[in-house]
Order: sequence, then C-alpha cells, then structure tokens
Amino acid sequence: MAAKTDQLLIVVSILEGRHFPKSPRLSLVVQASFDGEQLATDPVEHREQPQFSTELAWELDRRTLHQHRLQRTPIKLQCFAVDSVSKKRESVGYIVLDLRSVQEVKQEPRWYPLLSSKYTKQRPALLLSVVLENDTKPSEPSPDRFKARKAPPRQGSPAVTELLPDKLEAVLIPDQGYHQLGPADHCTDVFVLSVTVAFATKLEQLIPNTMKLSAEGSEFFFYYSLLGNDITSEPFHNLLSPDFEPERASVRIRSSKQILQTFLSQQPGLEIHLCCGNHSLGSTDVSLAALSAVSVDLENKTATVEGAFVLQPPKRIKQTLPALPADLQPNVGVAVTLRREEATPQPLGSKDGSGAQMHSVPPSAPPSVPPAEQRPRSSSPVQKPHDSSSPRPPLPPPSSHTESEAESLLEELQHCKEQAGPAAPDLEVPVPLQGRTEATAEGGASSVSVSAPKVSIPSSAHHYCFSLDLRSLGNLSLTHPVAATLRYSYQFFGSAAPIMTNPPVELQRNMEVSLPQSYCAFDFAALPQQLQDTFLRVPLVVEVWHRDSTSRDQLIGRASVQLSHLLSSERSRYLDSTGEQSWRQTHQDRIPVVKTHCPTEKVAELSYLATLEDLGLVKAREVIVSDSSQNELVAPTQPSSHPAAPRPAAPSLPTALLGPTAPTAPTAPTAPTAPRDTLEYRMALELELWKEEQEDLFDDQLRKKELSHMQALAEEWRRRDREREALVKKKEVEYNLLEEQLQKTLSDLEKREKQLAEAELETQRLQRELRAEHSLTQRELQESSRRLQQECDHRVALERDKVRLMEEERARLLQQIADGESRYKQLEKEFQLYREQQNIRPEFRLQSEINLLTLEKVELERKLESTIKSKLHYKQQWGRALKELARFKQREQENAMTRLKKQQAELEAMRLRYLATEEKEAVRQDRQELDNIRNELNRLKQQEDKLGPASSRSGPAPAPGLSESADEHLSRLLEERDTLLRTGVYTHEDRIIAELNRQIQDAMRDRPDSL
Repeated sequence: MAAKTDQLLIVVSILEGRHFPKSPRLSLVVQASFDGEQLATDPVEHREQPQFSTELAWELDRRTLHQHRLQRTPIKLQCFAVDSVSKKRESVGYIVLDLRSVQEVKQEPRWYPLLSSKYTKQRPALLLSVVLENDTKPSEPSPDRFKARKAPPRQGSPAVTELLPDKLEAVLIPDQGYHQLGPADHCTDVFVLSVTVAFATKLEQLIPNTMKLSAEGSEFFFYYSLLGNDITSEPFHNLLSPDFEPERASVRIRSSKQILQTFLSQQPGLEIHLCCGNHSLGSTDVSLAALSAVSVDLENKTATVEGAFVLQPPKRIKQTLPALPADLQPNVGVAVTLRREEATPQPLGSKDGSGAQMHSVPPSAPPSVPPAEQRPRSSSPVQKPHDSSSPRPPLPPPSSHTESEAESLLEELQHCKEQAGPAAPDLEVPVPLQGRTEATAEGGASSVSVSAPKVSIPSSAHHYCFSLDLRSLGNLSLTHPVAATLRYSYQFFGSAAPIMTNPPVELQRNMEVSLPQSYCAFDFAALPQQLQDTFLRVPLVVEVWHRDSTSRDQLIGRASVQLSHLLSSERSRYLDSTGEQSWRQTHQDRIPVVKTHCPTEKVAELSYLATLEDLGLVKAREVIVSDSSQNELVAPTQPSSHPAAPRPAAPSLPTALLGPTAPTAPTAPTAPTAPRDTLEYRMALELELWKEEQEDLFDDQLRKKELSHMQALAEEWRRRDREREALVKKKEVEYNLLEEQLQKTLSDLEKREKQLAEAELETQRLQRELRAEHSLTQRELQESSRRLQQECDHRVALERDKVRLMEEERARLLQQIADGESRYKQLEKEFQLYREQQNIRPEFRLQSEINLLTLEKVELERKLESTIKSKLHYKQQWGRALKELARFKQREQENAMTRLKKQQAELEAMRLRYLATEEKEAVRQDRQELDNIRNELNRLKQQEDKLGPASSRSGPAPAPGLSESADEHLSRLLEERDTLLRTGVYTHEDRIIAELNRQIQDAMRDRPDSL
C-alpha cells in the first residue's frame, strides 16, 4: 500500500439542483464556507433544474483535519438568488455538511434539501458529493501555510484566475490619464474605448403633432454617458437635415483582456439620447455584448459594434405617436470600437489621451478633468483656486473639444498668441462665456479682429465676473442614500447650457458632504441697472439630481439662490492684476432644497458662496459696421469750424478730411482772391465729392444687403417647404394609420351590433320566461296569503274566546274582593262598637280584640293563600299558554319557511306585520293583566299598612309574619320573572321584565326596613 500523504483536499462537488421555481431575472449562486474561507460557484440560470457542475476545494493536512473533526467544524453551503439588474442577493436556503462523515473513498452523490428555504411550497435540493483527495502537487518549503483563497487551481477542476468582486468599477487615475480596471499589478494593458455618433435620419418622426419641427433658438444634440462622463454632440437646429459633424469620444482603460471583457459584460447597453434642452426626445440602446465576446482577439484586431440604431420615443410620448413603418423609423448611426493601445500612456492633454477636455486654468489649480474626449454645449465648471484672496488671473472661456479638432484648436491658439504678442490687458474685451473657445487679440491702434459681426456693447456697460461655489450638501430627509449631482443654468450670464457637478457624491441622512468640481465663474458685460433688475427678479435655481447606474436620473428637489442678497452685501475694494481698483461683493448662505411637487417639504440643505466682482467699464467695444468701412481707421474727432451733418446710415467721416489746418503767421492784407480758389471752397467741394462717393457706397451696401436678405429668405422658404413636405408625409402616414384603425373599429362595431341584436332577442325571451314565472309565483303567494289569513283569523278568534273567559274570571275575582272589603268594613264597625263597649272591662275587651284579630288574620291568610294559589294557577296557565304559543309560533315559522322558501320580499313583510300585530296584542293583554295585578297588590299592601298599627298596638308578635310576607312577595316576583324568561317569548329588554326587575329592587330595598 502506498504511504498516505499529509496534504489533503476537501472537495465538495455541486452538480445540479431540483424543485427550484423558474425566474428569468434571477440567477443562482452557491457559496461554501469552511474555517473562515469562502468559495462560490459561477452564477447559473434560475430554473427548475439548475446545472452547477462545480467543484470547490480546501487544502489542509491530516493533523488539522483531525482537529476540525474533534471540534465538529461544519461545511456550510448557502444558496443565493442574485438579481441581474440590481445585483441584490437574497438567501434561498442553506445546507450543513458534517466533516466527520467525509471519507477518502469516493461516494455516490446525494440529494440534500435546503434548510430554511424561501420556497416553502416546493422542496428545493442540491445534488452534492464530498470526498477527501490526496494533494499530489509538490510542496514548497515555506513556513506559511496556504489559505484556501490563495491556493492554486486543482488539476481537472475549472481554472479560476482571480476572485473578482461582484461589481467591477473603473477608477480614474488623473495623473496618468486613464481608468484603472482591476488590480494594478496584474492589469497593465491599455485599451481605448471609442464611441462615434456619425449621422441621424428621420428625426422629425420623434416630434409630437403639438410641437413645431424647428422653433426659434431650439438646439438639438445627442447625449450619452461613457464611464460616468456626460458626452454631448455638436448642437444642431434642423431635424430634417442634421448638420453636425461626426465626433468621437474616447477613454483609455488600463486593465487585462479577461477583466475588461467581464466588465463590459456586466455593463448595460450604451444609451444614446436625442435631447432638446433638458428633455429627451428619443433614445436607443447600443449593446456592448459583441465587445465582451471571448472570441474577440484584441491583441491584433479592433472589436467594433456599429450600425444604424432605431430611436425610441419616451413612454409618455410614445403613447401619442402612431406606429411607424420600417422605412420611416428615426435612426442614428453609432460606432463603438475597442482596441489595444500599443504606445505608452501619454500625459494629460495629449491628442488621444483622456484629457481631451482642454481648460486654460492657472498652474496652481490641480487637474480636475474627466477622462473623456467630449464637447459639452456649455462652459465646464472652472476648478477653484487654492487662494481665493489672491488676484484672479483672467479666465478664458473654458470648453472641451473632441479628438477630431484637438490639433486644429491648438494650432489656432498658438497662431493667435503669436499675432497678439504682449497684448495690453486693458484692451481685453470681456464677453459672455460661450461653449466654444474664441481667441481674440487686439493691437494698440489696429481695428478689432473678429470673425463675425458682434453684439454692440454700450459704452456705460461694466465688466462683471460672477462666481458660484456650491460647497456642501447635507441634512438629507430621505430614508435612502442618494448619489447627488447638482445642475443649474442662468441665461443672463450668456449661456443657457446647464452647469453640472461631477462625479456624483453619495449623501446619507445626518451627514454633510462636499461637492466636487462645484466652482464656476462667468465673465460678462452688462449695465448696472440691468444687472440689478435681473438679480432682483430672476433667482438662480439649482437642481439636485439622483444619478443611478441602473435607472434614469431622478430629480430630488430644487433650491433657489436669491441673487438679490448678493447686491445688498457689503462691497470691498481690491486691486486686480492690472493694478486697477475693482469692487467685490460676497454672500454665503445655506438654503433649503425642496421637492418640486411639494414646495413646503424640505429634502436637504445646500451651502454656497456667491461672489460678484465689478471690474469697471468695458475697455473696448465691438461695433457693428458695414463691410466697406470695417478696414477704415477710426480716430477721435475734434471740433471743426465747418461741421458736416452725415447721413443717418452713413459711417463716420474720415479723419483725413476733417483734420485741423496748420496755423499761419499774420500777414499784411493782400488782394482779394477768387471764391473758387479759397480753402473753404476747396474743402466744401471735397466734402460734397466725398458725400456722393459715400452715398454710392451706401447704395451698394444696401443692394448687397438686400440680395443677402433675399437669399436668406429664399433659403428659409426652401427649408420651411421641406419641413412642410416632411410634415405632410408624417400626417399622411398618421392619417393612413388612423384610417386603418377606423376600418377596424367599424368592423368591430358591426360585430358588436350583431352581438347586441342577438343579446336583445335572448333578453326578450328571458323577459317572457321571467314574466310567466313571476305570474305563477304571484298566484302561489296569493293562495298562501289567503290560507295564512284564514289561519290567523282562526287563531285570533280562539284568543278572543280566551280573553273573554279571562275577563269573566277577572270580574268574579273583583266581585269577591269587593264583598271581602264590604265584610271587612262591617267587621271594622263592629270591632269599633265592641271596643267601645269593652272600655269598661279592659281584660275582656283586649281578649276579645285578640280573638277577633286572630280570626281576622286567619281569614285574611286563607284569602291570601287562595289568592296566591289562584294567581299561581293563573301564572301556570299563562306560562303554558305562552309556551304553547311559542311552540305554535316556532312550528308555524318552520312550516312557513318550508312553504314560502321561494316567495318574494312582499310576503315576508306581510308575515312579519301579522306577527308583529299578534305579538303587540299579546303584549298589550299581558300589560293589562300585569297592571291589574299590580293594582291588586297595591291595594293589599295598603290593607296591610292599615292593619300594621293595630297589630303594633297588640304587641310585637306579628312582626315575623310581616317579614315572612315580604320574603314571599320577593320570591314570588323572582319566580314570575324567571317563569316569563324561561318561556323564550320575553327577553330582558321587554317592558314587563323591566317592570318586574324594578319591583324586585323595591322589595329588596324595603326588606331591611321591615326587619
């Protein structure tokens, strides 16, 4: 037998699963942990029987294995469901394997059910096998033992090059001008990812009917995001024939081929939007799957994805637009290339480097250029200097250009610098910042060199510099963190393009973050009153956006910066770089960020610092002049003794004709000269000749302008004619689609009319059947009502007979009571007479009184007993009658429910009315009987009260009898109440039960007094 090696491998084979629900959006991952080391399988499809086919191994020696077995260290396998969009993991269940049962002999795989599974209806399980294998690889003499995550791959198992994180991110290296993707020591190859927007067609199909194809001042451009950098194309104004130049945006990525392909496979498609201002008119998704294919050879070839992609309108507009045929679909031509760069990484600002955005910033400012070659439509935020109090150098308009014009821009700037030379700072003309770099230089006595006529600047205009520093954002009221980026625009500064902070910063509750690249300065010329009116009237609105890589940007809220506060702040004087005095006003504040739909709800707080610098009057002005007079020199005019009034549209007079004459010494008077030989006549003649020449020049200028205006009008007419033709074609397509929909609707209406006619016939048949059934049911109900009426009349007659008998019995009892009262009165009279006679003999008188009272008591007790018996008999009869009545009612109700199960609600109401009438009559009779009984009891009580003083005079012996009578009265009332409740006819809410309860309470209250 071969000797056993000390190095072992615990191999867990995860083969497949079963009883998993199918979910296209999710994928399954099994993560195994042992001794603090975690290994995971590759993601597989979330289906009923997922195929893992993966082996996970841990290396250890026999001694360590023995210790783990003694400690019963488990091998825990956790199964996760991973969302392919949000990368969120959710536990599906787990399996615990016992290390003591693992053997070196290979065993058959077993099904292990998942514990604590989220899929309770099904029983998901995994097919696993665990085995110990000898590690046959040569061991290196090293005191440090392997860790599982650092162990080399096993032979025969899938090779794992690196354990990458779940989501790869490209990190910007500003100093080197590239993005680092993956570990820097392993990923050393440099790749160039380029995106080119070449052409666009049929863009007018994206415009709704309510919007014009081209509005005055509207600009259209393409927008996309490349590795977190916002790229916009050259703006164009005509959708019918977009006249933008193809532009290419490139980023340099330092990585390896495998990691770069993995990164591209994780990235969503490249979304390219056609925008107008802040609105997206349409978008397309360019898939990067071809670039991430394993078969692509990036060492020798360039991977390319190109073609014409269809632009889809947004959902809110897509509902209003009709479906278009394939030949009228709006398209955009896009090419995405990925190649390997052989040259070494170039520094920031090279032609193909990531620093294609070229800013003229001071040397002290750190580089803050995003690594993408792009052309924003507006000025980018200028990096804030280190020392804000130092003299600020003049800021040229910052902008960025694409790779196709980088060289020409550099050459143009260099050529302008050579021509300008040491130009004086006083002659620099401050103009509003635009999205393009215009190098202008002026000489001391030469005319202003401009490429096109400019807007005239008034002589009283001031040169202003406005700077805004968005410092921090905090006090977030939302429950979830946001990736905040700020955006604002102010057209008064000369640009309507938005200014945005980049990159986004993560903001959470109860924290405050600083905003990167949030400083921007604007140079512009304006009148002081115009500046004050605009700042008082128009606030600067800052929008806070949440930028998510998996979804569209969301507007969190808006903050309004009141620029009027800046005007009311304290003004400070300082010396600028030219040594001239300037004024500066600074305002710092914290303003709330509120929601757009709920202005009273606060979202966050924004801290900002605004500065306004007044650099004095504009040193030079750009004047609109005609083409013929642009090259003439303009010198300051001096007053002349012969001023000539020029024509309204004529340029100013040349200085050669109005120059002053040289002074002459006084001489003696000479002979008079001819009028035509005088200097004044020659000057007037030259002036008239010059006027005629200028009039001819002016007429030529007017004719040229008229010709140019006519050509512009003709071009505008042709453009609008093309727009009308495109609009007519678009309307024709829409009308054809509407006609097809109308035809389809008409056919549907005809089918519906046929269905309605058939349904109407069926309804009429059902109505006839229902009428027949209703008449039959009505006859049955009438017959049942007649029978029920007869039965009720018979029962009423029987009850009336019973009532008559009870009335007779009541009359007899009343007569007996009246006779007893008359005898009682007579006996009382006799007793009074006897008492008067026995006044002479007290003993016999008292004895006779005692005898008479005893006899009377016996007689009264006998009467009371007979009365109680009769009352009890009456109560029994009454209880039996009530029970019989209840049984009869229940039997009748059951019979009525059996017979009248199919009757309608009218018969039920009639039956309830009859039952209510009967019950009311019975209740009225019972109430009358109880009233009579109560009157009789009251009368007896009065009699007992009358007999009370006589018995008290005779002695204390009758007191126990009265107490016993009170107890009997109380027990009788309780028995009556219980008897009525046991019948089932009465409840505690009935009036008779409430009256008995009241009498019982009175009797119980009087009982202690009697004792």
